[in-house]
Amino acid sequence: MRILVVEDDALLGDAIQAGLKQSGYAVDWVRDGAQADHALAVEAYSAVVLDLGLPRLSGLEVLSRLRSRQSSLPVLILTARDTVEDRIQGLDRGADDYLVKPFDMGELTARLRALIRRSSGFANPVLQVGGVELDPASHRVTYQGEVVELASREFTVLEALMLNVGKVLSRAQLEDKLYAWGQGVESNTVEVHIHHLRRKLYPALIQTIRGVGYLISHDKAA
Repeated sequence: MRILVVEDDALLGDAIQAGLKQSGYAVDWVRDGAQADHALAVEAYSAVVLDLGLPRLSGLEVLSRLRSRQSSLPVLILTARDTVEDRIQGLDRGADDYLVKPFDMGELTARLRALIRRSSGFANPVLQVGGVELDPASHRVTYQGEVVELASREFTVLEALMLNVGKVLSRAQLEDKLYAWGQGVESNTVEVHIHHLRRKLYPALIQTIRGVGYLISHDKAA
């Protein structure tokens, strides 16, 4: 999953980026509101961590512009402003959750997992389809009760497809979830990950829709 972090404090932004990468996320980090507004207009993300006190454009203005484009992207506001009025204002502008500094990195990642899950219509924290269970919190995948070892990007591809059961995801959409800015993308990377997932799980789990992309259907079973 690809996350946009918007934080002007260099030490905190670096710590958030490092912590999210350690949890398996691809992370883009910008330090002002104007950069954030541009990134959100042209890139695809699974969620955004948004500070309010930003240079050039406030976090609330970034949020308002995002929602004016009819985007339902999950937004977690991260701020030192801890008054009830500030929280109400952020939520009324379209934020999905609120975390006050200082915070625990584990809580931040847990809140992001919940936001991403709910935005895809899932109530259960463990994703299940066709005998496959994927737990984003523990980064654990099982098939028919047996643990299956996946590489980090294989896990990300599988999670993206399971969060979008019944929807076709193109190669470009999957690449967007795998890579942050500046990371090189090989032409057949997604195909290789799909091949490995089929081999480690079972071939019929992931369908190829020729010329369009990849799909896990609602009724898929081994």
